[in-house]
Amino acid sequence: MSTSTTSLASSYDFVIVGGGTSGLTVANRLSEDSKTHVLVLEAGGNHLTDPRVIVPALCMQAPGSELDWQLMTVPQEQLKDRKIRQPQGRLLGGSSGINNQAFISPSSTGIDAWARLSNDGWTWATMEPYYRKFYTLNVPDEATSRHLGLDYITDTDKAARGPGMKHGMTGDPFSCRSMGGYANAATVEPSSKTRSYAATAYYAPISQRTNLSVMTDAQVEKIDFTEGDGNVIANALHFNCEGKSFRVEVRKEVILAAGTFQSPKILELSGIGNPQIPMPLDIPVVIDNKNIGENLQDHLMTGLSFEVNNGVMTGDSLMRQEPKAIAAATDMYQNHKAGPMTVGGIASHAFMPMAGSNPVSDITAELQELLQKYPADAKNKVQHDAICKILQAPDEGTGALFMFLAQTNLHNNESAKDYLQNLQPGSFISLGACQAHVFSRGMSHIVSKKLSEAPKIDPRYLSHPLDLELLARHVQFLERLARSPPISSYIKPNGKRNHSTAYVEDLAAAKDYIRTRALSCYHPAGTCAMLPRNEGGVVDNRLIVYGTRNVRVVDASIMPLIPRSNLQSTVYAVAERAADLIRLDLIEG
Repeated sequence: MSTSTTSLASSYDFVIVGGGTSGLTVANRLSEDSKTHVLVLEAGGNHLTDPRVIVPALCMQAPGSELDWQLMTVPQEQLKDRKIRQPQGRLLGGSSGINNQAFISPSSTGIDAWARLSNDGWTWATMEPYYRKFYTLNVPDEATSRHLGLDYITDTDKAARGPGMKHGMTGDPFSCRSMGGYANAATVEPSSKTRSYAATAYYAPISQRTNLSVMTDAQVEKIDFTEGDGNVIANALHFNCEGKSFRVEVRKEVILAAGTFQSPKILELSGIGNPQIPMPLDIPVVIDNKNIGENLQDHLMTGLSFEVNNGVMTGDSLMRQEPKAIAAATDMYQNHKAGPMTVGGIASHAFMPMAGSNPVSDITAELQELLQKYPADAKNKVQHDAICKILQAPDEGTGALFMFLAQTNLHNNESAKDYLQNLQPGSFISLGACQAHVFSRGMSHIVSKKLSEAPKIDPRYLSHPLDLELLARHVQFLERLARSPPISSYIKPNGKRNHSTAYVEDLAAAKDYIRTRALSCYHPAGTCAMLPRNEGGVVDNRLIVYGTRNVRVVDASIMPLIPRSNLQSTVYAVAERAADLIRLDLIEG
């Protein structure tokens, strides 16, 4: 139930830091036992009735608002010194409450690579039941399913072709062993046509449990520790709420579920990390682990917008906030639960093999040549070799393509809150490309003891040359895709683009366009990596922070390798498995 500071107990069995995607999932599962008392501390507010959250098409109003941590990277050398926004959900439900609602599964090869990095028990075979556990796939009527090529939902062995791409699926995309284009699912509740996210799915139905307390607008300051048998024991947390500081004791475990940037921040504020970071800030060092906040990975994306033929309906008038279009769409949504307001972000998606630098390239040979040309350095050799193995798997892609039924503006400066500002007249479709598996590694670290001060975020985008080589080939392929049927039949010959520079006819032009216009996909991961400690690890394969007895991390920061997909599905699956691990460890003592 919702908790105020006046009803706060002095201690709880579990204190979960972060009421986001993973935090609410774990809270739901642990509180199934009525004897287990759980406290969730969420830094943001409860926005269960906020139209910006629950109306699918309003998702782009969240970035830059109070629903967002409003984080920004330092200037990125390989992106022409641009700062890149990093929207992260600051509300009950976390980033599942502000994302674009695309539901994309990872690849089994990518998850199996986690196990090969000395993480016993984190194979696809182990994780698949957890991926299946947290969602219900609601299919459209038979005619719509046939139009969208959703045959795979009832016959997983039958390939389906997504709309607008000639590269059909090689199998059920939810099998995590396929490539090609398909109509992707969205996290939208089918009857109400509202966003389905962690707060509505994992919290609202069980919010009256008396053993579950959820406190919003509560930002954790640090964790207190006592000495144990070789490992320190978390015994309390300090947090700030309504301008006052509070302390709550922990009987069993602290579970950090604050996200890729906030979880390492809390560890460092608590004295766990590289001594060179907390010591100058007068923070006593509790555990020396230089891996905290390192291993940051993120997907970059960019795209091209093409003017469409007269009569082709797009979402541009809505994106430009034209009053007549907004009024019509609002009426359809409010009175009929229909129309464009029921749709969030992308609806067509494809995992693709590497596109050759020219149409007649031997793709396999070109990929092998690139992998040999840019070998690993000694520091990241284990992860580098794991990624190379993934990329060479027969059912694995080197990038992802997607389609958005409106224009995007990637040419604003860093002050623009998103890529839908200052749009030009006309109707467009946008074709985009994003990374799948990332070689570059960055970091996120505190720069102050002040709770309000954001960490220093440096993803070091494209610092490994293979990232640019692979993404540029996919961006270059967008031009060929736009000239190919059936998409070409919708695009106006010699029509406008999203910008005068949005032409990438050769590899050099594609690389320059990426450096100039690429943005984050908002998929940061890896800063509390599940790896052996001597290979960059922060948590073990039970998600327990090295050097502690009872602090776990359960969010995207534990991912040793970023999955090829949006992170949402994997965060839910990790949280579901984490809940089982926690319960099992308690039983075993």
